[in-house]
Amino acid sequence: MRFYRALLHLYPAGFRAEYGLDMAGIFDARRQRTRGLAAVVALYSAAIWDVGQNAGRVHADLLRQDLRYAGRTLLRAKGYAATAVAITALGVGATTAAFSITDHVLIRPLRFADAERLVKVWEKEPQYARTELSPGNYRDWKAQSTSFEAMAAFSAKPANLAGSREPQHVETTLVDPSLFTLLGAIPERGRLFDPEDDREGAAGTLLVSHALWQSEFGADPAVLGRIVRLDDENYTVIGVMPPDFSFPNRSTQAWRPLRFQATDFDDRGNDYLQVVAKLKSGVTIEQALSELTSIAEQLERAYPKENFRTRATVIPLRAELSPQTRILLTALFGASLSVLLIACTNLASLLLARVLGRRTELAVRSALGAGRERLVRQLLTESLLLSAAGGAIGIAIAVAAMPLLTRLVPVTLPIGEPAIDLRVLLFATLITCGTGLGFGVVPALRVCRSPDMTDLREATRSATNASGQRLRGILVVAQVAVSVALLISAGLLIRALWRVQSVNPGFVTADVLAIQTPVPWPRYAPTARRVDFYNRVLSETRALPGVTHAAFISFVPMAMGGGIWPIAIHGAPATPAESEQSLTGSLRFVTPDFFATLGIPLRRGRDVRESDTLSSQMVAVVSESFVRRYWPDSDPIGRTFTMATKERTVVGVVGDIRVRGLERPSEPQVYLPYRQVEDGWFPFYAPKELVVRASSDPAGLTPAIRRIVREADPDLPLARVRTLADVVETQTAARVTQLRVLQAFALLSLVLAGIGIHGLLSYVVSERRTEIGLRLALGAQRSNILKLVVGQGVWLAMVGAALGIIIAYAAGQQMSALLAGVGPGDPATFAGSAALVMLMTTAGSLFPALRALRVDAALVMRG
Repeated sequence: MRFYRALLHLYPAGFRAEYGLDMAGIFDARRQRTRGLAAVVALYSAAIWDVGQNAGRVHADLLRQDLRYAGRTLLRAKGYAATAVAITALGVGATTAAFSITDHVLIRPLRFADAERLVKVWEKEPQYARTELSPGNYRDWKAQSTSFEAMAAFSAKPANLAGSREPQHVETTLVDPSLFTLLGAIPERGRLFDPEDDREGAAGTLLVSHALWQSEFGADPAVLGRIVRLDDENYTVIGVMPPDFSFPNRSTQAWRPLRFQATDFDDRGNDYLQVVAKLKSGVTIEQALSELTSIAEQLERAYPKENFRTRATVIPLRAELSPQTRILLTALFGASLSVLLIACTNLASLLLARVLGRRTELAVRSALGAGRERLVRQLLTESLLLSAAGGAIGIAIAVAAMPLLTRLVPVTLPIGEPAIDLRVLLFATLITCGTGLGFGVVPALRVCRSPDMTDLREATRSATNASGQRLRGILVVAQVAVSVALLISAGLLIRALWRVQSVNPGFVTADVLAIQTPVPWPRYAPTARRVDFYNRVLSETRALPGVTHAAFISFVPMAMGGGIWPIAIHGAPATPAESEQSLTGSLRFVTPDFFATLGIPLRRGRDVRESDTLSSQMVAVVSESFVRRYWPDSDPIGRTFTMATKERTVVGVVGDIRVRGLERPSEPQVYLPYRQVEDGWFPFYAPKELVVRASSDPAGLTPAIRRIVREADPDLPLARVRTLADVVETQTAARVTQLRVLQAFALLSLVLAGIGIHGLLSYVVSERRTEIGLRLALGAQRSNILKLVVGQGVWLAMVGAALGIIIAYAAGQQMSALLAGVGPGDPATFAGSAALVMLMTTAGSLFPALRALRVDAALVMRG
């Protein structure tokens, strides 16, 4: 019988109280008449089936009744329902959108086989935590290590594509043929690379991305076997990758075999390979790192000069994310949870006010026989109905926000674009249900704890609502605290952004156009051919109306921050072991007039000249930081150093520029004449960026420059066209987008907190209307009433602001890596946020205060 009585708890309490005793008696009588084990088992099985089936029907019938009643009730209170739905929608929408990005970037497993075992392998040098590998070191690390199931190298190599439609520049990656097998990738069409594709002298083969297949080949099913030209070489399309495959990043459009020549292994200082590996089952990253470190030490002894203090770094493939990006995404998700918390506290406050206003109704229903469980169930049904409506609208808000939030996904990660999928929808459903239940059950239980005739008699006495006001006051304080913390955090990041944007890049950005015209190898391997192309384009470009300067450079500053080469200073320590500073510099080849084009000041000496050729003295123009590091107390003009296999003589000194971005220090810069390079050498450094300075907006020059380049070489595309201002703005684009989202969350929280204060004070005025009327009748001044109402709002705001300041300071300490020198306790930010909170408090208190002032003492007395 105890089992059956426990089984009856599947029914609602009211049903159980009315029919449970009779049902238990009937079952007991049947049990007494039942004989035999099989008959007893059959009886209990039938009882379980009967109770389970009928209990479900009873619950469904009650749910239909509750939904109908809740719908009618909410239709009679449209303002309350709309407010509750809107608040829930804002909280759920913000949190769902932020979760979709955070989950996509930081949590969700990569779409590769055994993704948890995939790692990136880097070299580590004293001055750089991560650098690419040289072919020689890669070959030896791969051959000697035993911790990895497989290891594969790749290297980005953009190329000019011809043979499909108009010539265009595509992002291709050279890969080991084994890379796709390591990743567990399967082509959508065709096949992957095999060892034969990597054989020296084999015909060129190409894998294309799904996006390139659609855009350039029109999604032609017969694309397999088509011949295309990449940098004047023929490649046969052998496969199309699926839409969800991206490696090493989202911008990659095609893949080619990585073929090493025997000479590639000679120079161990030629670091350009990135390496991905798969750990053997049971091997940890620490074990793999220990083994590679041992191998690196052996290679250092074998090659003491090239591999001096070269070690290894092994990190999960998932961890290929800058600390700043990780902190910002975490902060955004935390901010969205804060918005959800504020929305939930507002919703709880609304529900509490709603049920307190329905005390008479609940007392009458209780007097007519409704039990406590039945009343709580009805109130929770209303709460869940409101939450469901708000959650649906919130999901729509999150979908609408996805195009903006997609910009927060780092392009360097091998992941696609985020979307609102089943995983995100499940999360949104959970927080929606949690909001409805978690913040609906407290008001329901509080009001329904003793719904008897006492509440009916005491319904008009405000003294009974003191605890309700205290609870709502606590909720308002929590809202203000969270909104203040968000405001201060956003303010600190705004101040940091302003500081970063105020950094002088060292060159002018106004009215300078940068156009990438990559010259393909081997057609442009002869230096003389490149010189002819540069001179023709430059002479015709300089003749265009409005053009004041034009030049070519290997890479526009900040567009590519690498190009680091070792330097041997004559008369200085020969190895980094003898110097705390690394003997390195950032290398660029330039044409004459480059410094004037970018407004880089010439401090001493001269610019590069057309007469600087291989037959003349090898010269270089260096930056002021180069001089400060290597010749701080002497005249640099005429001093010599060795870089890029040649001894160079300094002929000029120019101002420093920010090569690596506004927030990162740059190595000393070295500029070499574009003519002083042997045929076929340094193809990666061949000048490919045309920079044009005009007297006005240079964007209108693009068609004319496109015509000039096409006439010089019909097969050359214009890969990128942007202004230098755009290049610099790109450095802070991720900050700006993330800050806009955080600002939106902070302002939303501020508005919601203001609504919370308004709602509380409105409720207080409504509840204390009789008291206010009596005060006025007894001679109180209206200014006293104003102070009474507004003072309560100010007090709550002050308490919440104090807590928010403490939270904000702690958050600022955690975000110190993002603050670019702004202190986590920046007084201006804290003062501005406090002033904004007081303004919000005043605005939220204004209408309730005016409503209190309009109370008619005579009407109250007559009432």
